[in-house]
Amino acid sequence: MNHKRLTYILIIASPFIAGFASLFLGAYDISPLDILSLCLHRLAPFLQNPDMTKQAVIMDIRLPRIILAGLVGIALSTTGVTLQGIFRNPLVDPFILGISAGAAFGCAVSVAFIPEAPIQITAFVFGCAAVFLAYFIGRTQGEVSRLPLILSGVIISAFFSALVSIVKFLVDPMKLQNIVFWLMGSFSLANWQVVKIVAVTLTISLVPVFLLRWRLNVISMGEDEAKSMGINVRRDRIIFITASTLAVSVAVSVSGIIGWVGLMVPHLIRMIAGPDHKSLVPLSMAGGAAFMIIADTIARNLTTFDLPVGIITAITGAPFFIYLLKRGGQESWGR
Repeated sequence: MNHKRLTYILIIASPFIAGFASLFLGAYDISPLDILSLCLHRLAPFLQNPDMTKQAVIMDIRLPRIILAGLVGIALSTTGVTLQGIFRNPLVDPFILGISAGAAFGCAVSVAFIPEAPIQITAFVFGCAAVFLAYFIGRTQGEVSRLPLILSGVIISAFFSALVSIVKFLVDPMKLQNIVFWLMGSFSLANWQVVKIVAVTLTISLVPVFLLRWRLNVISMGEDEAKSMGINVRRDRIIFITASTLAVSVAVSVSGIIGWVGLMVPHLIRMIAGPDHKSLVPLSMAGGAAFMIIADTIARNLTTFDLPVGIITAITGAPFFIYLLKRGGQESWGR
């Protein structure tokens, strides 16, 4: 087995390794024997009688939280690598492009004023509005270039962040507390119902991205080259952007704004695996899941209270973005 194949296997296995290790870390001590006892009880209930408290901690608190963190990591990292490919821009991610801020505004509106409206739907609508506004503002001379797109994303993020601030100003104090804590990013409210909703939505949104990932290689070569190879660039961009926006919207609706994951993980994977999206997309999925599980494990173990995971990703993401700016965004696609 060569070194590259072994590296790929380790990346694919990393979410399972991180998730298993995360089961044992927390305020309540869980040992491998407790996990083994629970597994034996599930397989043969008459053989084991596990501690009910530990069983509740594992099955009702930690396991759904770990799975939800992994799913959100998959959504953010896959969206990051997809947007970077279709915009041919290594500095694009859902956070910078404004999708997260737009989805957050949709969620805040739903929580504050129209609780009967599903959060996922309002998040998706305003996430779509944000990304298309950023895209059209960033168009210069008929082409989306790097700097205008980033600047338009910053503008759209600031605009929707201001709208969220207006919502926070108008809402009653009880809802305000929920909105503020939620906006910082957290998996503290994870449960199996939320996991099911996110899993189904991500399956619908990311399966097309996974199956069509080879087209990102063609699109990232440039629009003229893609058209000459028979690719309908406009149609594929709509598919990728819509799928990415849906994935980010559902992630934001259950965890709040968690930035930088879609920027960092694809770059780190690209350094290891290269620019081929056939391997880059699945490896980014696995890397994003592992990174988010590790970040959330740190967030809930770093202090005696539950630290918002968005703080952890921001602390690691800001220096990484500075590194990319210093590096000059040297990637295989054009400027």
